[in-house]
Amino acid sequence: MTVKTRLFALASAAALVASLAACTATSNTPDTTPSPTTASVVAEGACTDDTGVTLSVDSSALEGGSTQEWCRTTDGPLAVTDLLEDAGVTLQGSTEFPDFICRVNGLPSDDAPLGSTEDPDYVETCETSSPAFGYWALWVKPAGGDWGYAQEGAETLTAQPGESIGLLFTLDGAPAAPTS
Repeated sequence: MTVKTRLFALASAAALVASLAACTATSNTPDTTPSPTTASVVAEGACTDDTGVTLSVDSSALEGGSTQEWCRTTDGPLAVTDLLEDAGVTLQGSTEFPDFICRVNGLPSDDAPLGSTEDPDYVETCETSSPAFGYWALWVKPAGGDWGYAQEGAETLTAQPGESIGLLFTLDGAPAAPTS
């Protein structure tokens, strides 16, 4: 075997080892292929048919608040916690009652008064339940029906296709119920 043949054989062997190492490394590492995201099942705006659940978050009673809606497609029961997570909505409970909804997406602020005429200086600390003049409520609207207070909390509530779930902040009695 000539020196040139040996060098070619060594180079070929090195290339083969490098290729095998790359294959082995790829098979031992987590798959980095993008997985389907919730963007494929969650869209801004209310659902237009019975193939999803509409989520409405209305903080318009608060300074700087707004109303947002999302449609989460589903063909069966959907846990409200999954609906909230898929839409990127975060809930914060109070210290005393962790399942009580004190803040939604950081509102109301923990460093500014609510803006209530009943208690203009009140700042929500989320230590206990919110006052009757400024609070979040969880609402449910069955397909073709009217809004009503949820009979259970977000942690255990499920929604069916065609239904709507609403989080509404009421300040000094307004709004009294969701409008959409």
